[in-house]
Amino acid sequence: MRPLEGVTVVALEHVIAAPFCTRQLADLGARIIKIERPGVGDPARAYDDRVRGMSSHFVWTNRSKESLTLDLKQEEARAIVHKLLGNADVLIQNLAPGAAARMGFSFDALQERYPRLIVCDISGYGADGPYRDKKAYDLLIQSESGLLSVTGTPETPAKAGCSIVDIASGMYAYSNILAALIERGRSGKGCRIDVSMLESMAEWMSFPLYYAYDGAPPPPRAGASHATIYPYGPFPAGDGKVVMLGLQNEREWAVFCDKVLQRPALKTDARFASGPKRSAARKELYDIIVELFSELTAAQVVARLDEAQIGNARMNDMHEVWEHAQLAARQRWREVASPVGPIKALLPPGVPERFAVRMDAIPAVGEHTEAILAELGYGKDAIADLRVRGVV
Repeated sequence: MRPLEGVTVVALEHVIAAPFCTRQLADLGARIIKIERPGVGDPARAYDDRVRGMSSHFVWTNRSKESLTLDLKQEEARAIVHKLLGNADVLIQNLAPGAAARMGFSFDALQERYPRLIVCDISGYGADGPYRDKKAYDLLIQSESGLLSVTGTPETPAKAGCSIVDIASGMYAYSNILAALIERGRSGKGCRIDVSMLESMAEWMSFPLYYAYDGAPPPPRAGASHATIYPYGPFPAGDGKVVMLGLQNEREWAVFCDKVLQRPALKTDARFASGPKRSAARKELYDIIVELFSELTAAQVVARLDEAQIGNARMNDMHEVWEHAQLAARQRWREVASPVGPIKALLPPGVPERFAVRMDAIPAVGEHTEAILAELGYGKDAIADLRVRGVV
C-alpha cells in the first residue's frame, strides 16, 4: 500500500508550482482531481509540443491525475467543487492572487464547513503585504529573490535553465502538506498553508544571502565557476571538450598539483597558498591549468582526476542525460501512458522499495469529467445538460 492511498486532493492548479506538488503527492498514491478549463485545459498544455505533440511542461508535472473540466465562473461548477470537497483531504490552488477567495475557496470560507480540510495556497508573494497582488512568474521571482544577481557571467546575469522558483515553491507545498496530514492525524483539524514563491526562493539563496550579511559585498557572478572557491568549474581540454572539476580543501589542492597537473611546485606557490588566494588569482591559475590540460584529451583529464579522487563531471546536454549510464544502471526509467502513447518518465528519487511508486497516465483535457460527475451522483442526462451549458 502506498503511503497516501485514500488521500484525495482537489487541485485548482495550473502551469508548474502546484502541479509539481500534486504530481509528487500522486507518486505516493494520493488521488489528484485536477480541475481545468473546459476545452483548453491547463495553459501549460499549450506551452510547446515537444513530446509527440504534447507540452514538455505538462508531461513532466501531470501524470497519475484525473482531469475534470469546470467553468469556475459559473455557480453550478463551484457547487461541484464543494461536492468534491466533502470527501477531500486537501485543496491546493495557485490561481491569480485573490481568485480562489473570490470564488469562496479560501481557508476562512471553508474552515467551518470542512473542518478536516487542509487548504494550500501558492502565490507569488504571499497572502498579504505590499506585493500581494503583483503578478509572479518564475523569471520575475528569480530576479526579486536575488538569484539573477549571483547567476551568470560578470557581464551578464542569466536565469536558471529550469523553473527553479516553481520547483522550490512546489517542494515547500508538498512537504508542508505531508506535515499537515500527519498533524491532522493527531488533532483531527485541517489548516491553511501559505506558500510564497518569493519566500521559497529567498530560502534557497542560502550562502549568497549570508555571504552578504551586515552589508558585506555579495558574491560576484562567476558563470559556471564557484563565486568563492577555486579551481571549481569548467576547464577545456586539448580535444575541445570541457571537464567540470571542483576542489574543496588544501589536501585536495596538494593532490591536484601532484597527480593531475603534475606540477608539485605549485603547492607552495605563494599566489595559490590558500583558498582565498587561489580565488583572487583565478585568472593566473586558470591559464596554468588550461595550458597543462591542452596537452590532454578530456578523457585523460578525467582519468587523472579520478585517480586523484578529485570531484569531476562531464557537461552533459539533455540527450546525454536521457542516455546517462548511471540512470540506466540503476533502472530509473519507466514508461507512462498518455493520449499519444507511452512516454518515458524518471522514477521519483528516494521512494522506499517497500511499495511501487504510482506512475499512471497523463490525462487528456477533461478525460475523467463524466466518471467523476457520475461518482458525485450526476446522471447521463444531467451531465449532458452541464456540457451544453458550458459548465463542464
